[in-house]
Amino acid sequence: VLHGSVDGPVHRLTRDSAMPPTSVAVLGSTGAIGTQTLDVVAARPDEFDVVALGAARSVDLLVEQARVFDPEVVAIADPLLGSAVEAAVPAGTTVLAGPSAMAEAAVAAEVAINGVVGFAGLPVTLAVLAAGRRLGLANKESLIAAGPVVQQVRSTPGAELLPVDSEHCAIHQCLRANESDERVERIVLTASGGPFRGRTRADLATGTVEEALDHPTWSMGPKVTVDSSTLMNKGLEVIEAYELFGIDYDRIDVVVHPQSIVHSMVTFTDGATIAQLSNPDMRLCMGYALAWPDRLDVPYGAIDWTALNRLDFELPDRGAFGCLDLAFAAGRAGRTAPAWLNAANEVAVAAFLDGAITWVGITELLTDALDAWPGDEATDVDAVLDVDCRAREVATA
Repeated sequence: VLHGSVDGPVHRLTRDSAMPPTSVAVLGSTGAIGTQTLDVVAARPDEFDVVALGAARSVDLLVEQARVFDPEVVAIADPLLGSAVEAAVPAGTTVLAGPSAMAEAAVAAEVAINGVVGFAGLPVTLAVLAAGRRLGLANKESLIAAGPVVQQVRSTPGAELLPVDSEHCAIHQCLRANESDERVERIVLTASGGPFRGRTRADLATGTVEEALDHPTWSMGPKVTVDSSTLMNKGLEVIEAYELFGIDYDRIDVVVHPQSIVHSMVTFTDGATIAQLSNPDMRLCMGYALAWPDRLDVPYGAIDWTALNRLDFELPDRGAFGCLDLAFAAGRAGRTAPAWLNAANEVAVAAFLDGAITWVGITELLTDALDAWPGDEATDVDAVLDVDCRAREVATA
C-alpha cells in the first residue's frame, strides 16, 4: 500500500474571489527553494498570502523579503542574529530567533514550504505535520534521516505531505492518474547525471569543486549540487521515494536522463508507464504543493514541442558513482542507517567544499562511515539525533 500517494479524490477547484488567500509559510526562504516559492506567490497575490518567513543566517535577504511580503512572523535560526533582524523588519512583525524558531513559524500558516537545507529541516517537517497542516517538502533529509518518526505524524488529522523536489512531485502526479495504488509495478527516478556524467572513476580523481558546482540544468545550493555530482542526491531520493510511496527498493530504478525533461515515471502492472514532462523549473513543483488539489494557471516549465527533438536515457555508471549504491544499501538496512549515511554525507560534502578531501574521497569516506554504523533503531527523534551526532563524529575523525 502506498503511503499518501494521492490524498483523496481530485476535484477541479474554482476560486471564489471572495475567498481569503491561502496563508503560506516559507522556511529556508533565502535559498533556491524559498526564493522560487516566493516567485510563485508573487505571481498570484490574490491566492496566496505569506504570513511567515524563516532563514538560517541570511539576514539581509530575509529582511528584504519581509519588507516585500510583510509577514506576521519572521524566524532566524541563529540566535545571535535575532536583534539585527528585529531592528530591520517592518514594525509589528514578530521575530523568532534560535534553533526552534523556524519550526514555530511554520505552523502559523495553512501551508508550509520546507526548503531548509540538511538535517536542520527535520523540526519543521515534524511541527507542520503534527499540527495537521499541509507540508510542501523540499527537505529530503527529513524523510531520509527520520522516516519512521515522520511516518508517525503523517497520520495526524489534516496533515498532508506534498513532495516539492521535481522527481517525487512527478511521481505524485503520475500516481494521480491511477485509482489503485496496488497496480503500481515500478517507480523510475530520472537523474540528469550532473556535471561529471560520462567521466570515468580515474578521470574523476581530479574533479574540482568548481566543476562539481557547474550543474548542466538545475540551479541549486552548493550542498545539493555536489550531491548531484556524486549521485548521492539521487540515492537519497531513492530512500525518500520508499518513505513517501511505500514502494520497496527492488522496485525503484534510476536512469540518467541528461535533458531533465522527464522528471520521473511510474510503471503499472499492465505495462503502461506514465511520465511527467516539463522543462526544468522548480516553480512548477512549488505551485503544485501550494495549489493542491488544484493546479495553477501559470505555465511553469511548459514545453515547446516543436523545439524538443530528443530524449535520451542511460544507466548510471555505478562504478564511477558509488554513492548511489551506498544509499541503496543504507535504505535496505533501514533503522537508522539512512540517518547515519545522511549525516556522514553532510560532513563529507563540507570537507570537499573546503578542500579537505577530493571528490572521490567523498565515496571513500562514506563507505568507511557506513561500515561503522552501529545498527541502532529509529525509535524516536532523540534516537535519530543521537545517531546523527555520532555519525558526524565518525565521519570527521
